[in-house]
Amino acid sequence: MSLLNKIFEIKTETDFNSAALEVFNFQYKNTPIYRSYVNQNNNHIDKIKHYKEIPFLPIQFFKSKKVLAKNYPAVKIFKSSGTTQKNRSQHYIHNLDLYTKSFTKTFEKFYGNISQWTILALLPSYLEQEHSSLIYMVNHLIKNSNENSSFIELDFNKLKDLSIELKDKKVLLIGVSYALLEIAEKGDLDLKNWTIMETGGMKGRRKEIVREELHKKLISSFNVDFIHSEYGMTELLSQAYSKGGGVFSTPKWMKIMIRDFEDPFSYKKTFATGGVNIIDLANIYSCSFIETQDIGKNIGVSEYEILGRFDHTDIRGCNLISFN
Repeated sequence: MSLLNKIFEIKTETDFNSAALEVFNFQYKNTPIYRSYVNQNNNHIDKIKHYKEIPFLPIQFFKSKKVLAKNYPAVKIFKSSGTTQKNRSQHYIHNLDLYTKSFTKTFEKFYGNISQWTILALLPSYLEQEHSSLIYMVNHLIKNSNENSSFIELDFNKLKDLSIELKDKKVLLIGVSYALLEIAEKGDLDLKNWTIMETGGMKGRRKEIVREELHKKLISSFNVDFIHSEYGMTELLSQAYSKGGGVFSTPKWMKIMIRDFEDPFSYKKTFATGGVNIIDLANIYSCSFIETQDIGKNIGVSEYEILGRFDHTDIRGCNLISFN
């Protein structure tokens, strides 16, 4: 079985470890910036037998370096949110079909067949960008979903009309946090039969608020029991989803690990807070082992909370949350 197919057939921890080691060896051999970083920080590559022993590349490298395997040319470049070109991460994509397969299988794992959904996307700030991985994903989902699916404007009255028109449909409203909040503050909508999903923070449009406060306001205004969340970023080809309460789960080929603040090579036990490391095996042609600037904790088997960000880091990607 090829490595490309193997990662999507992972079922057990043993399967994951085997695939992770294979991906690591491929990237160490073929991705120059990752190889250089590993060589500077690890002198025992041949002794790595478990994914927890694999070095993680700090996410800042995606801003300053070309993280891409040699002899695998990029067909697309995704760029993170940012106010200037200088502070934007760039993810060089060799295989767009791999990204499509990853986000499609992940969506269907958590939400079922895409064709059964009407997807409404409230993502105004992302639509302004030419290189958004989120727009690429949502656009594909819309094309493969119900004929009523579309990107929508930040318009309370239009959304109110849609809530009546689509009251008997299976609707997913996915929106950037500030846009959902702006709609919620203009009045109440009865969206009790819809799934509401927030992705990302305020993008500099409003003051950041903690997820719990955001969800409380949205639940009240939209008459729903839970607010779902999507956790992804430009540097990844996979996403984690939360169906409520800010508790995220990942597909089998993605893993969130909580590292110690003081010792980045030591990992926290359940319910302890630390820095977020992510393994995304779909990132075969860039780097699958990323040390992020997010803060989180694992709260069970394959369940995580994303709590915030380290101080002095820029607002980027699809990450929410401050510690206000």
